[in-house]
Amino acid sequence: MSIEREIQKRSGSACELCGATEKLAIYHVPPNHENKLEKSIYVCETCLSQIEDPETMDVNHWRCLNDSMWSEVKAVQIVSWRMLHRLKKEGWPQDLLDMMYLDEDDLEWAAATGEAEDKENAIKHLDVNGVQLQAGDSVVLIKDLNVKGAGFVAKRGTPVRNITLSHDNSEHIEGRVNGQHIVIITKYVKKT
Repeated sequence: MSIEREIQKRSGSACELCGATEKLAIYHVPPNHENKLEKSIYVCETCLSQIEDPETMDVNHWRCLNDSMWSEVKAVQIVSWRMLHRLKKEGWPQDLLDMMYLDEDDLEWAAATGEAEDKENAIKHLDVNGVQLQAGDSVVLIKDLNVKGAGFVAKRGTPVRNITLSHDNSEHIEGRVNGQHIVIITKYVKKT
């Protein structure tokens, strides 16, 4: 059986997001490198155009997510999660997101396109040169630092690998120096 027939059967020949029955197409949920049934959904022209072009979003059209987010089809849940994140500033989508549950693998798939990132209010960790730091980066200390409570001085030039970022303070990162897990101020490091 072809993927189109299978998806029509699964969806009842209706959009799996809003329920429309005309102008339907298969949407392969990114990142999707294989055209598999479990990574695809059946959507109407209206949903598809708004998924692909966020500038054309009609907020009221997406109230359908109140039902589709509960679908048993993982790909429908993923798209619902992404669209709710796009609409979060409207208020009601946040309530739905608070009720929604995705397991770790599905959440990773859902977040793969960056929908959950709050680009306006995101905390940015910058090194001494203004280069943005990411979790897992390696940095070098540019100054001798007296490590409070540990009783040693972290010397200039010391590499710190696989750093983690403080989620509430853009000036703090964490890493291991001399076997100790310490907090480091970003203005004293340089990304390598």
